[in-house]
Amino acid sequence: MDLENKILELIKDKAMKSGEIAEALEVDKKEVDKVIKKLKKEEKIESPKRCFYQAK
Repeated sequence: MDLENKILELIKDKAMKSGEIAEALEVDKKEVDKVIKKLKKEEKIESPKRCFYQAK
């Protein structure tokens, strides 16, 4: 499973910060930030409040 799908699976039920996502998946926060930016552009995730992300 690629990083995009892992992130979507992790945040489907609750909003999380990118640092929390990186820690949970044991990857670098910069990598998570890149994927989050891409997913936001594709409108697969939303930000219910500042710095938190959740799957649509």
